[in-house]
Amino acid sequence: MENVVTHEDWKVCFSELAPGLVLFARQFVRTSADAEDIVQDAFVRFWRKEHSIENRGLLYATVRSVALDLLRRDIRRARREAVASLDMEQTTEPQFDFDDGSQRELAVALDLLPVEQREVLVMKIWSELTFAEIGAALEISQNTAASRYRYALASLKKNFVAHE
Repeated sequence: MENVVTHEDWKVCFSELAPGLVLFARQFVRTSADAEDIVQDAFVRFWRKEHSIENRGLLYATVRSVALDLLRRDIRRARREAVASLDMEQTTEPQFDFDDGSQRELAVALDLLPVEQREVLVMKIWSELTFAEIGAALEISQNTAASRYRYALASLKKNFVAHE
């Protein structure tokens, strides 16, 4: 019965303090939804450590800590995405053995393929993966990977021949 009272006290405390905590958290993030998430996470952390609900200063410090953690995590993610984007820009397009206009036409024909077929084709031809490996990577069956590969080749043959 004692836990019920404790939980009720926490619920009352949360309902009384949450608006001010959200307003406080809002200064660290762009959206109210993020601020609400921060307050909820901070409150859970505060409750799990069994701090006294009377220690309001520590609760605000916890909100601040959670907000800063979120900001640092976002900065790290943005940095990783920027590096990945830079790496993608530095990769070279697949080069074919012929250098007449056919290479451009083949690239156009590849772009016309549906994404599902194109990704299987690229994984099979350029990465030399098996259909089982492709299926596992794309979370599809090995037979579906093989079918998409066949459809891609048929479509390429049709579109590439049409451009000659």
